[in-house]
Amino acid sequence: MILHSNILGEGKPFVILHGFLGMGDNWKTLGRSFAKSNFEVHLVDQRNHGRSFHDDDFSYEVLAEDLKAYCEEKKLNNIVLLGHSMGGKTAMLFATQYPELVSKLIVADISPRFYPVHHDAILEGLGALDFDVIKSRSQADAFLSNYVSETGTRQFLLKNLYWIEKGQLGLRINLEILKENVTEVGEALPIHAEYNKRTLFLRGDRSEYIALQDEALIKTHFSKAEIGTIANAGHWLHAENPKDFYEAVINFVNLIN
Repeated sequence: MILHSNILGEGKPFVILHGFLGMGDNWKTLGRSFAKSNFEVHLVDQRNHGRSFHDDDFSYEVLAEDLKAYCEEKKLNNIVLLGHSMGGKTAMLFATQYPELVSKLIVADISPRFYPVHHDAILEGLGALDFDVIKSRSQADAFLSNYVSETGTRQFLLKNLYWIEKGQLGLRINLEILKENVTEVGEALPIHAEYNKRTLFLRGDRSEYIALQDEALIKTHFSKAEIGTIANAGHWLHAENPKDFYEAVINFVNLIN
């Protein structure tokens, strides 16, 4: 089973992995910008997300193997690999396991450390959506506001809505399996995992996902890591300040060696 993707542009392969409850389409605007800079951009849906296959297994080990199979299917090597949040954890593990396939690694607002579960209200709200009653996105938004107060977060989550058939909404994510395996999302990178090529970690200045105390841990796994900060941005730094995020990434990937 090969992951679904949207491929933009031509040039050096550039693979982007979304975060938990997201999809490749979340990155379409930035993907187009990267494609204009002579990259073949692969906006990938990870398993149980977007249009990719659903499966009972869900861990970073299987997510990394999914990406390996995808690269083999698409004949990709020497890729630029960017991952955000959960996608950043997948990207970290993949790069440490298959360093020969990755030329440069960019990790957006996530550290190699363990994170406790903090998606309870979101998962409860998504699970409570009753599509026998809810017949529009605005109704879904109003209902979800009882669980998720932040408008931007709700709009991100509601991108998972789609029309199964006329008049019948559904969710693209495999919610049941993601709820069962939510503890996997916070798992730490294996203690001996290392990637010794250039790596860029980017954090939002309003986010707490990469703390000052994480910097030493990052360097133990990624000896050539640089850590940058995107101003006026929280955890969704690529959406909140896309201009500065794009410039930081493109400057990094265009460095020689």
